Formats: sequence, structure tokens, C-alpha cells
Amino acid sequence: MRFNLYPVLRPLVTLLFKLLYRPKIINKELIPKTGAIILAGNHKHAFDPLFIGVCTKRTIHFLAKKELYKGINFLFFDLVGTLPVDKKNKNVKTIGAAEQTLNNGGAIGIFPEGTRNRTHEVLLPFKKGAVRFAMDTNSLIVPFCITGEYKLFKKGLTITIGKPYKIKENDVDKENDKLRKKILNLINGAVK
Repeated sequence: MRFNLYPVLRPLVTLLFKLLYRPKIINKELIPKTGAIILAGNHKHAFDPLFIGVCTKRTIHFLAKKELYKGINFLFFDLVGTLPVDKKNKNVKTIGAAEQTLNNGGAIGIFPEGTRNRTHEVLLPFKKGAVRFAMDTNSLIVPFCITGEYKLFKKGLTITIGKPYKIKENDVDKENDKLRKKILNLINGAVK
């Protein structure tokens, strides 16, 4: 069994993040303390996984593009429990690891947009991984949104956690649209 650096780094990252970005966290109590969960939300900045990690003491295994695993980065991303995703292949090993994490009552983090949104669109089209994992493992989905800007020593960065829910229908497209609407509603509510 490999050493997991995530619980060791989380308190330090939390302190630094709060000092540097002064984020506002809304409804963090909605993140279940136990049980299988999939945290799913919008993706605007490389620090988004850190921000979500600040919201809970749980270890979150984020799905991350395989390009991040080059050189010494491989060791870091491996030790904090991320799961590499190859956008061109089927990712059988990663899918298996994510499902095993959920079946063991763990938490995974997914950005359904599949990449950082650098456009003027509120949300990019969603990939279906979060919904498929929820269907296959009977896990809760915890929607969230990040709004505002990452500006050092300035307020304005907010994460809003939505109400956890279970997939009700066996229609991936319909459920994926539902997840996207939930996150869009969180964004629209957060920026009012």
C-alpha cells in the first residue's frame, strides 16, 4: 500500500489558501463526512482542486489529465492520490481505481467540462464520467461551483456547494443535463 500524502498536505494547503485568497465557502456542511461521493463542478483555474480540498477533511481523489504526470510531477500527483486520465484512450485502469474508491466509500473529484474553461461561456459541454460513476457505484453526486477570481490577498473567490443527490434515471444524457443545470443554477445564484 502506497503512502498517501493528501491528509498530510491538506491542513497546510488549507491554511495557505485561506491566507492568500481569502475564499468564501458556502454550504460546506452539505459535503457528506462519510460514504461514496462524487464532487462535480465547473473548472476555471489550476487551483480549483485545492479550493475544493479546503472545503472538507476527506481525501478527494481527483481525475487529472495524464499530461500533468510528467517528470517529478508524477511522484507528487501519485502521492496525493490523483487518477490520471488519457483523453484519447479508454482509461480502464483509472476507471477501475475510481470505482474501487467509490465502492469503498471514498470521494472522487471530477470537472465534467473535461478541461479548464478559458472561454466566455459560463460552462463548456459536459463529459459524462461523473454521471456514469454515480450510476455504476450508486454514489451521491455533490455539485459545486467556483465563482470570482483568484487574486492574491483579495476577497471575491467563492465556492458554493449544492445539495447532494442520487441519480434517479437510467439515462446518462438526461442525468448529465440535470447535473449541468444544477451547476449552472449554483453559478447563477452565486453571482447575483
